[in-house]
Amino acid sequence: MSSLEITLLYLLAAVLGVVTFRTLKLPPMLGYLVVGVLIGPNAMALADDSTGIQHLGEFGVVFLMFVIGLEFNLPKLRAMRRHVFGLGLFQVTLTMLLATGGSLLLSLVLPEAWRMPWQTALALSGALAMSSTAIVVKLMADRLEIESEHGKRVMGVLLFQDLAVVPLLVLIPALGSSPEKLLMSLAVATVKASVLITVLLVGGQRAMRWWLTIVARRKSDELFVLNLLLITLGLAWLTEAAGLSLALGAFIAGMLISETEYKHQVETDIRPFHDVLLGLFFISIGMLLDWRLVLANWLLVLLLFLVPVVFKALLVTVLARAFGGTTGVSLRTGLYLAQAGEFGFVLLALAQNSNLLPPRLLNPILASMVLSMLATPFIIMYTNRIVMKLVSSEWLQQSLQMTTIARRSINANKHVIICGYGRCGQNLARMLDGEGIPYIALDLDPDRVRKAAAAGDSVVFGDAARMQALIAAGLARASAVVVTYLDVPGAIKVLNHIHGHAPQVPVIVRTQDDRDLERLREAGATEVVPEAIEGSLMLASHALALVGVPMRRVIRVVQDQRDARYNLLRGFFHGADDDGVDDLHLERLVTVTLPLAARSVGLPLGHLALHAMGVRVVSLRRQSGKVEQPSDKLMLLEGDTVVLSGKAEALALAEQKFLAP
Repeated sequence: MSSLEITLLYLLAAVLGVVTFRTLKLPPMLGYLVVGVLIGPNAMALADDSTGIQHLGEFGVVFLMFVIGLEFNLPKLRAMRRHVFGLGLFQVTLTMLLATGGSLLLSLVLPEAWRMPWQTALALSGALAMSSTAIVVKLMADRLEIESEHGKRVMGVLLFQDLAVVPLLVLIPALGSSPEKLLMSLAVATVKASVLITVLLVGGQRAMRWWLTIVARRKSDELFVLNLLLITLGLAWLTEAAGLSLALGAFIAGMLISETEYKHQVETDIRPFHDVLLGLFFISIGMLLDWRLVLANWLLVLLLFLVPVVFKALLVTVLARAFGGTTGVSLRTGLYLAQAGEFGFVLLALAQNSNLLPPRLLNPILASMVLSMLATPFIIMYTNRIVMKLVSSEWLQQSLQMTTIARRSINANKHVIICGYGRCGQNLARMLDGEGIPYIALDLDPDRVRKAAAAGDSVVFGDAARMQALIAAGLARASAVVVTYLDVPGAIKVLNHIHGHAPQVPVIVRTQDDRDLERLREAGATEVVPEAIEGSLMLASHALALVGVPMRRVIRVVQDQRDARYNLLRGFFHGADDDGVDDLHLERLVTVTLPLAARSVGLPLGHLALHAMGVRVVSLRRQSGKVEQPSDKLMLLEGDTVVLSGKAEALALAEQKFLAP
């Protein structure tokens, strides 16, 4: 195959794999792995030589470590220090110690062919200690659990695991040295890494800010991106030249940029390179998997899948309990962190390149890691049932939580239930309080709840997406429910619960824009308040007032717009700077001016049946400048300018109807 054909093969396979796994609501990373297995030399053999793709995949790891470095910041670590340097440190350390010790003890009773030296056991234990940030964070975000008690512990452990990869990138290559040179290699690698990191961090941050400022002043996007690639790959080359790994240099580059004001722009610009090249890395990992060896050793694969998952779940549960978590929270934390992680593949590949991993072990370990990641969505889905079945006190804990909510709301009648007590929820609560209207707020951030409750606010810890919490908050007696957080799936959960239990209670939902307006209204929202539209109304009111329009008229104009349910503002005129925005499902506005030759001239507006196409006529302006109120009987004349609102595809068809000769 030519280079172009091989490139097309990888792109086609990657696209099909990601689409399939996205459709199944599974992480795309697993799609890349499965694609690698299918097109690799051990299956369909469409790509026999994986060397080229492995080299490209290495750059994926480089950019992954760069992004991890970008996210590394001291305030974040300080805020989560108990979970990061307590629970996270003990999880990684004990997993490696116990796994290494267990492997060595097991080697004593295994046949000679399956025994492993301590260096191999230590390298594999490092891979075992990792969990999947990509899968777990995505699932927790979907379930609104990131701010929950177990969510904070999971995030702390995942953050420490990301940091622990850095010394492991130094340690594993050193373990591949000959036994007589091992201690010297470890010492030299440690000294090199320490000196390099110290020099770069001490003098590098000021130089990095100075250099990025010079580049940014040129006001060239392509120059900025080229500069990022140069910095990332340049520092990666520097650490490799020093006998360390490419990924370590990229991590340092990310750390240097993380403390500058260019961090967010850098993160946006580097994301495409990171995602594509990391996908190629996982394809190259999948190509190493030989399904015939996996089938031949299916019992070993099953054992390597079950034992690490159970071991990690139990260890994390015990540690979380020791660090003050309840039994239910601890078990949830353990189940969420039981799987293998993407950094496990990185460390496994590094161990293989360092000749630490026997070929007979590679395929069973790879297969078991993939299985554990595939099982993760199902483990998390059934976590609540598992916890309820195994932890007898969990029922009591949840009952106490519901009792706390019910006790706070028991005397409330015709009150407002506020779902989410962030800035928006707190502002609403103050306005309700000022009008003497009772309210009860539900929030999942225990620190926020504790501080607000201490200040006298009527807020309790509870998940508004759970029916029990809403009932305990007095849903049946409430005068209204307000969903203040910007999460459409979570809002739809709340709406479904309310529609099933108390359909008479009106619900107001806050959204970012009007993209999901109809979907939320169909789910039962009485009113949907898009922030983008409200922001534009406030901008318009200030602008009108500043140019001399009387305040009374400004208020009336804005009120008229609100009374019209944002009909005019639900669309927008599409421009060149909107090309990168995923707005195909948003309503937009177009103007159509009718020429004399148009077939629609002389016909009534209703004759075109625009409503059936999902298109609405916002306004019609005659050639003379007079604006007419749209109606089905309104006759279309030459030179009329019609403003239409609808989705892109429907607007294109409507425009053809108007202009057809």
